[in-house]
This record gives sequence, structure tokens and C-alpha cells, in this order.
Amino acid sequence: MEKGDPSSSSSPNDQYCAISSPPPSSGHERKAGGWRSIKYILGNESFEKLASMSLIGNITVYLSMQYNLSGVFLVTVVNVWSGFSNVSSLAGAFVSDAYLGKFYTLLCGTIASLLGMGIITLTAGINAFRPSHCDPESTIECPKALDWQLGILFTGLGLLSIGAGGIRPCNIAFGADQFDTRTAKGKAQMESFFNWWYFCFTFALILALTAVVYIQTSVSWTLGFAIPTICLFFSISIFLLGRHTYINVTPQGSVFTDILKVIAAAFRKRRRIVGPIETDDNSFYDPPLTAGVSELKLPRTERFKFFDKAAIITSPDELDNEGRPKNEWRLCSVQQVEQLKCLVAVLPVGVSVIGAFMTMDQNNTFGVLQAMQMDRRIGPHFLFPPGWMTIVSMVALSIWIYIYEMIYIPRTKKMTGKEKRLSMRQRIIIGIVMSILAMVVSGIVERQRRSAATKRGTFISPTTIFFLFPQFCLSGLTEAFAAVAIMEFLTMQLSENMRTVAGAIFFLCLSIASYIGSAIVNVIHSITEKTCKSPWLGNHDLNKNKLDYYYFIIAGLATLNLVYFSFFATHYVVSKPERETKDDGFASSHSSHDSEFKRVLDEERGLTIHEHK
Repeated sequence: MEKGDPSSSSSPNDQYCAISSPPPSSGHERKAGGWRSIKYILGNESFEKLASMSLIGNITVYLSMQYNLSGVFLVTVVNVWSGFSNVSSLAGAFVSDAYLGKFYTLLCGTIASLLGMGIITLTAGINAFRPSHCDPESTIECPKALDWQLGILFTGLGLLSIGAGGIRPCNIAFGADQFDTRTAKGKAQMESFFNWWYFCFTFALILALTAVVYIQTSVSWTLGFAIPTICLFFSISIFLLGRHTYINVTPQGSVFTDILKVIAAAFRKRRRIVGPIETDDNSFYDPPLTAGVSELKLPRTERFKFFDKAAIITSPDELDNEGRPKNEWRLCSVQQVEQLKCLVAVLPVGVSVIGAFMTMDQNNTFGVLQAMQMDRRIGPHFLFPPGWMTIVSMVALSIWIYIYEMIYIPRTKKMTGKEKRLSMRQRIIIGIVMSILAMVVSGIVERQRRSAATKRGTFISPTTIFFLFPQFCLSGLTEAFAAVAIMEFLTMQLSENMRTVAGAIFFLCLSIASYIGSAIVNVIHSITEKTCKSPWLGNHDLNKNKLDYYYFIIAGLATLNLVYFSFFATHYVVSKPERETKDDGFASSHSSHDSEFKRVLDEERGLTIHEHK
């Protein structure tokens, strides 16, 4: 226990969250796995992403051509599936932290994805599982899929979503566990890990998806889905090969449960008054961490003081004979409270990229539909597969990361003697601006595509598919700047035992973006169906829609998102200071109150100090 004593707690300015492990002990700790473990994790990730992205990149085409889905229903199915795949990350993070650990959660997730991909392969291989084929240019209404046929399809997609729920919150977190961030070398490796994680699997996907998507569209859907199924088998095999090199952090209970306990306890004690740390007379429950727990002790801070009420000891009867709470839903530790404060502090930044993620979703649905109604000829005999448009985004992402890591950073270091990186704030702002440009360009291209098709009076517009490249490149750059920066921010900002939570938050933002996008599509369709001669988004033929208007609306929402980030969320992100790569004694100096150290520490973790008066 601690009394509200300045000597036993942090000063009002010490409002920071841990991004590092505790100081090295003198015991026999196993060294972090480092890059020798990362190669197996990246191998697993690359093959898993090959399987999932080969379906994500072509799911719109598959549902349109093989299941005769179109319009709002098609977009809703894709967005809901994408959203469920992301929101299931919350369940995966809970299971990982409370029961299985990251290794077994990743393994189970990959197995679920294997089963789901197998079912999707069966839907392609067995004709009875799908409605009869229909020519998209025909004026006759296409036969609809039966309920049981959709049931089989949705079962496969559901298993893939469950698999994604186990993989997505844990892959980055498990990779981060392999680096010892208590050393300068480990910190430097961690900084590059996020970019190289994106680069490695993206580069592999570019090479593989070119063939897989082409096979699906132009050769055989069955063979095109069988290949990803085999890749998932290889993914599991590679992951298991490296099992002896991994650092496996033992599950220590779910942070989500602790969050609910803190909220419940604070609400029950909502009438208690919490004063400044230096003068607060309340007694707080602040026991030492359990022996063997590898996380940093968080001091009590001034932020979000309402939650401090959960740690106030109102009566000696709240503790048992061993000094522990009799009811953990009435009394929580300062550590639990501060972890919730850290989580609340990063949410404004996480929310700020939802708009950017929403623009990225548009190319996976409407962008592919545009490609299907454009001139896809390359030479006299080859048709560019619509699903290849996803590769354009990946190429743009990979090129930028390569330029940034291999050219920009080495050149600036050679010129200045210090390693200069774009700050998180700069990268997020650039990413949001790219998302706005992507939607504006999409609207302009769509207007040109529809105008050319209308003048000729054909279903397929004479406009070449290469006109879509700029909007897909801008979408890839949105991901390269905003998504990578947010992933890095969340993982580095939260304490070590909350890394799966960081991954879950990231994919929860993606999920919310998908659901908001789906809701906007349905709202616009409903309104325009009643007020316009022809609904903007309801026709199977894009030439009869007003997709360009929809793109401009999304661009407007992305602009509002930029204003939100620039005037509010940006205050939670500061530029990372230029620093030497030598060890700065971060862990060992944790209790220091030196003002300069605190400034560097807060900038290191990327969170602006906010004092609540």
C-alpha cells in the first residue's frame, strides 16, 4: 500500500506509460530470440498473408462472378466479413493473454484459416455449392444463391475470420517479444522491425499473388484457391520449425478483465474525491509486482483521475489477512489503473486513422468493380485480372518502405551523423492526406470511365484499366504512412503485457472503418433510391450508378478526419527526438525526476503530457 506521498509516487509531470521491459536481472534469463526467431515468424506471416490476401484481393470478383452477388449486398457482405475478421482480434487478444499465450493462439488461428480456406476451395470445386453461372452483361436477372449455398460460403469465411482473430493481434506482438528492448541494439531492431515486417510479406505477396490471382480469374477458381490452402499448410510448418528459438511470454491474465474491474470499482467509488498526488490523503492499493512478471511498474499519474478511485482503500476490511483485495471488482491496484490510463490515452490516435482505413476499403470493393468494367487488354491476347489491382497498392507500399529504410535513412545519417526518421505525427498526417487524394482521384477516374462507356453505349468502358493505378498507389501509400505509424505507435506506447491489446486496437479500428463504410453505402443507397431517378449505388451496372459522387463524399469525410487529427489527436503524438543509438539507461533511470530525462522519455514513448487541472 502507499499513502498519497510524493516520495512514494510520481510527480504530476510523470505521466508516462511503459514502452520497455524492466531492468535486466542478475538471474539466468534467456536472451531474446532476435532475428533468428523473426525469420520463422516472417515466413509464417508471409505464407498466411499469401493465402488470406489472395482471397481478400479477389473476393469481390469471386462473389460477383460465381455467386451472382452485386451492388449494395455485395459490398455489405465484403465489408461485414472484413469487419468481423478485424473485430475478432479482440477475442484473440483475450484468449492469448488469459489462456493460450501468443504462440498457441497464432497456431490455432492459422489452423482455423486452413480449414476456412479449404471450405472456400470446395465451394469453387463443387458446382452444386454455387448458383448457376450468369452473364453480367445480360439483361435477364441472374439466379440468386440459395440459403444453404450462402451458408456454406459464410462458414468458410467465418472460419477465416476466426483464424484472423487469432493471428492479427498476436503476430506483431509475438515478433516484438523476440527483441530485448532493454538494450540499444534491441531498440534499434524494434524500430526497423515494423517496416520490415510489412515489407517482407508484402514483397512475397506481390510475387505470389500475381500468379495466384491470375490462376483464379483466368485458369481455375478451384486451383486458385487450392494454392493458398497449401500455402497455409506451409505457414504452419514453418512456424513450428522455429518453435525452439522463440521467446514465449507466459499468459498473465487478460488486460481486458483488469480494465472492466477498474471501471466497475471506480464507478462504485465515484463519490470519492481524488486530489493532487502531493496532497492526496487517500490510501492507495499499490503492491509490488508478482515475482517473475516481466513488466515495468507504473507509478500513479495525474491523468484521468476518475480511474484512481478504483485503487482507493476505503476500509481495512477491503483487504484480507495477506493484504490482498477481498473483492477485485471493488479494489484494484495502481498498476491496473495506470494500464487503463495508458489505453485511454492512445485511443484518440487510434480513432484518427479510421477515416484513412475507410478509404482503403473502397478499392477492395468499388475499385475492383471499376476494374471489371474497364478495358483490361494488354496486348492482343492478355486480360489484366481485376484482382491484380491490389498488387498495385502493395507495390507502392513496398517501394516507399524500401526507399525509406535503404535510401532515405542511410543518406540522412551520412549527411548529419544522426539517424533521422519521419516522426509518427508526420507519417500519420501524410497518410491521411494520401487517403483524401485517393478518393478525389477515384471520383475523377470513375467520372471519366462512366462517361466513356455511356458515349459508346457498352457495358465495358473503353477507358484503360491503367487509369486506376494512381488511386491504388495512393491507397498503398496511405497504408505505408498511416497504418505502419499507428501500428508502431500502439505497440511501442503500451506496456509489454499489453502488446496483444495494441494489435487488437489496430484491427478494431480497421473493423470500425469497414462497418462505417458499409453503413454509409446503405444509407446513401436508401436516400438516393427515394430522392433520385436512379440510386447512386444500387445497380449491377456501374454505368447506371453515380459512384463518383460517393467517392467525393468519402473524400469529404477523410478531410474532416484530417481536421480532427490536426487539431485534437495530434496533441497525443510528438516528434520523436533525434538520439544516439547508445544505451540511454532508460530502465535503470526509471525513477528519476530530472526534467530533461522526463522530456526525452515522454517523446520516446510518443505521448504528449496532459495535465488535468
